[in-house]
Amino acid sequence: VRSLDFKWKEKSWLKQRAKANSLDSPISIYEMHLGSWKKNVEEKNRPLNYLELSIELPKYLNEMGFTHVEFLPIMEYPFDGSWGYQTLGYFAPTSRFGTPQEFMTLVDSLHDHEIGVILDWVPSHFPSDMHGIGLFDGTHLYDHADERKGFHPDWKSCIFNYGRKEVVSFLISSALFWFEKYHIDGLRVDAVASMLYLDYSRKDGEWIPNEFGGNENIEAIEFLKELNTVIYENYPYAQTIAEESTAWPMVSRPTYIGGLGFGMKWNMGWMHDTLQYFSNDTIHRKFHHNNILFSQLYAYNENFQLPFSHDEVVHGKSSLLGKMPGDDWERFANLRLLYGYMYAHPGKKLLFMGSELAQWEEWNHEQSLPWHYLEYDRHREIQQWVKDLNQQYKETPALYEHDFTQDGFEWIDYADWEKSMISFIRKGTDPKNVILCVCNFTPVPRKDYRVGVPLSGQWKEVLNSDSNLYGGSNLRNGGVVETLSEPCHTHEQCLSLTIPPLAIIMFIPIHKPNNRLQAPMH
Repeated sequence: VRSLDFKWKEKSWLKQRAKANSLDSPISIYEMHLGSWKKNVEEKNRPLNYLELSIELPKYLNEMGFTHVEFLPIMEYPFDGSWGYQTLGYFAPTSRFGTPQEFMTLVDSLHDHEIGVILDWVPSHFPSDMHGIGLFDGTHLYDHADERKGFHPDWKSCIFNYGRKEVVSFLISSALFWFEKYHIDGLRVDAVASMLYLDYSRKDGEWIPNEFGGNENIEAIEFLKELNTVIYENYPYAQTIAEESTAWPMVSRPTYIGGLGFGMKWNMGWMHDTLQYFSNDTIHRKFHHNNILFSQLYAYNENFQLPFSHDEVVHGKSSLLGKMPGDDWERFANLRLLYGYMYAHPGKKLLFMGSELAQWEEWNHEQSLPWHYLEYDRHREIQQWVKDLNQQYKETPALYEHDFTQDGFEWIDYADWEKSMISFIRKGTDPKNVILCVCNFTPVPRKDYRVGVPLSGQWKEVLNSDSNLYGGSNLRNGGVVETLSEPCHTHEQCLSLTIPPLAIIMFIPIHKPNNRLQAPMH
C-alpha cells in the first residue's frame, strides 16, 4: 500500500491544458511502450525507469514536435507479452519502472514540457490470475459465470459484468483515479468493439442475444455512456478516445443526442484502406484509386484520429517501411509520402514509436528501438521529415482547426486516377488561411502539372517530401510559384507545378493587399 502524496509543479500546463486538448487544436500523439522505448545496454538491457524517462522522453518529444504522448497500459499487469493489455491492478502504475511518485514525476515533467499525457485503459476484459480480481471472493464477482458472456475467446480472459452496478462503479472509479491522482489528460479505451457486440469473435451458439433478440450489449453501452458522462463532468478538459473498429454510429457524439460520448475515435477504416493502397506496386495503384478517396465519404461522421499504431507493426504485419513496395529508394519515398498524407488528411494524428526512425523490423517488446539507425542518413532524414511535419502542422491552423467538419476540406482534383494523383485544400477558420496539398503516388515526376487554386498571386512551397533534406531527389518548385490566369478545377486561376516522384508537396498563399480569395466557379 502506497502513499500518493506528491507536490505537483504544473501550474503553467494547467493554464493551457484545456486549449491543448481541445478538438480545434493540433494533436499529434506519440504512442509508446515504456518497456521497449529505450534500454540501458550496460545494465543487461534494463528498460529505462520512470525517473530516467522523465529526463529523456520530454526532451525527445519536444525535439520531434509531438503534442501528446500515449502510453500502452501502465496499469499493473502480470505478463510482459501482453504489453499491459491484460490489466491486473486497475489502481496501480506498474512497479516495473518505479514507484507511484516516480510515475507522477514523469507526468509532471511531460507537462512541464507542454506534452499532454494519454493512457491506454482496458475495461473490456481482465486476466483470470488469482492474485487479481479473477474469482476474487471465490465466485464470478466481476465477470459473468456463463462463458458465453463472461469469457473472451480472443484473449482467453474474463469479460466484465457491466450489469452489476458495483462493477460499473469499480471501473469508473478506476478511470477517474488516473485523472485525479496522476493528473493525466486523456484515456484511450481499448477494444470498444468487443464490448458493444455480444457476438464479437463468436460463432452461432457461442453467444446469448440481448432481451430484444439483438447482438448489442445493452449493459456495456450504458456503461460507456455513463463513463464518458462522468469523466467530462469532472474533467471537462479531458479527452476520451475509443478504439472502435466497426461502423457503430455516433461513438464520438454526446450522450444527450444518443452517442456514446467519446471525444474521439480511431479511424480504423482510413488506416486499413491507406496501408492497403500503399502496399500496392505503384504501377497498379491507379486501379485502386478509390481506396485513397473513400475516407472522404465518412470522414466527418465522427471525430476521427488517424492511427498508425503498434497493432500495425507486429504479428507478421511488417513494419511501416516493410509494407512499402519497390526498391529501397522507393520504399523510403513511399514512407515519407505516407506520413505527409496522414498529416494533410483531416483528423488528429497518432504515430507509434520507431516509425519516425523508419524501422525495418517489426516492433519487438523485448528489445529497445533501433536508435543506432540514426547513424545512417536515410533513417535520420525520415526522422527530420517527421519533425518538420509536426512543426508545419502546429504552425498551420488550416491543418487542424476544422478536422471534423467539411468546412476544413475541399477537393481540387480527385479524378486523376490514371496518374495516381490527388490534390486538395485544407482550410482554417480565417478564410485566407488555406494550404494546398498535392500527392503523387507514382515514381513518375510530372512537369507543368496544373492545379486550380482559390487565391490569385504567389504561393510558397512550405513542404516537399522529395527535398534532399529528407533523402529525396530534390525536385522543387523554386520556393514560390505565381498563379496563371487560366480557369482550372472550378477555380479562375491555377498553378503550374513540378510534381516530384512519390511525394507530397504543400503550398500556402503569400498574402498581399491585392490578393482576392475567390469561391469556386459553378
